[in-house]
Amino acid sequence: MNVPTDDNLDFSAPAMVEGFATVVAVDGGMAWLEPEQTGSCGSCASSSACGAKGIGTAASRLEARRFQLDNHAGLAVGERVVVGIREHALVKASLTAYAIPLAAMLGAGALAQWAADSDGITMAAMVAGLLIGLGLARLSASRLSSRGDLAPRFLRRANVGVVCKIS
Repeated sequence: MNVPTDDNLDFSAPAMVEGFATVVAVDGGMAWLEPEQTGSCGSCASSSACGAKGIGTAASRLEARRFQLDNHAGLAVGERVVVGIREHALVKASLTAYAIPLAAMLGAGALAQWAADSDGITMAAMVAGLLIGLGLARLSASRLSSRGDLAPRFLRRANVGVVCKIS
């Protein structure tokens, strides 16, 4: 087994968050992939409600999460691959989705409370701030997406015996 030692690790390479996916379709130069379900899915308190057919099933959620990649590697339907996204892009996406709307909502609420000292006005300002924050987050997310920061990248073919384990 080829285990990396401390002296041959490349710390200059960007950290990647990796995951397994299965090729479900190949269309010209594009391959459609479906992420594999991890061990955490189905272990929550509402897993019995998700097991029903239709909306909310694991199959329908995975199908909605399909994504496409350039098929430079000559992938075939049914192949398991490892895809990755840069760690900093994942952090940027999380901050965009959560921090911008929350900061706008709390900022608008604090400003309204300071200026008007009225609970009704503060609540209305918080709703308005949330809507503005969601709009700003959408603009930021579209900019990240257009630059390709959020696109997963093909890393390698997965070995047959490798499974994804959640610790």
